[in-house]
Amino acid sequence: MKLRIRHVTRYQFGDPVRYGLQQLRKTPKSSHGQTVLNWTTQVEGGRKELAYEDHHHNTVELLSIDRNAGLLVVSSEGEVEITQTDGIVGRHPGPAPLWLYRRGTAFTKAGAGARALLHETDPRAPDLERLHGLMALIRKNVAYETGASDPSWDAEEVIAHGRGVCQDHAHVALACTREMGFAARYVSGYLMLNDAVEQEAMHAWIEVHVDRLGWVGFDVSNGISPDHRYVRVATGLDYGDAAPVTGSRVGGNGEALSVHIEVAQQ
Repeated sequence: MKLRIRHVTRYQFGDPVRYGLQQLRKTPKSSHGQTVLNWTTQVEGGRKELAYEDHHHNTVELLSIDRNAGLLVVSSEGEVEITQTDGIVGRHPGPAPLWLYRRGTAFTKAGAGARALLHETDPRAPDLERLHGLMALIRKNVAYETGASDPSWDAEEVIAHGRGVCQDHAHVALACTREMGFAARYVSGYLMLNDAVEQEAMHAWIEVHVDRLGWVGFDVSNGISPDHRYVRVATGLDYGDAAPVTGSRVGGNGEALSVHIEVAQQ
């Protein structure tokens, strides 16, 4: 399946920006079952300085914001061809060592809530069966509610509140799977919806490294493993490593932000 993607981020600043830099992680990467046919990023109110590959094998574009800019528009678009792999991405090519993905972070540290969920799984079950069962438990205990969570919540806070969005589901799943001894990573990307083309945010899920299979994807929010509607963009230990935009600036107070994403089959 060929998917056409357009991702536009627009910043309107109340005060002019004196200095600013952004790191973008919006560029999909070719991998098992996914081929990037073309991809471009255009910037209004700034300029692309360079692009590089980070230690998670993500494509990162560094851009600067023009001095005294009152508007910044970043437009990324292209075509990606996806084949059905039942969520299996395969072997770990590096460059980060596999053991790194067993490490907890501030967002994904397992506590009493995560351990309680694990007590409800069957430790004697085969890995895939136990992992799918865990994802179902998380979905049952953490209701998906748009706008119902705080971006600062860690996995334990998400479990305690019993609600969240895809980012929260991913952080809880990472806390649990790493507590089980698996290497696991956060994934951000695009998802073609069945009932809409336009969206306001990227999607998030996780991948777990399973013996003899390699990386396998699990989308807690939708209760499935990623299929031909999913486009992988960035991976990391948690949201911070895979966020579509990070950066800093001087000036530019009173920011108004809008995000517009379109994902459609070609």
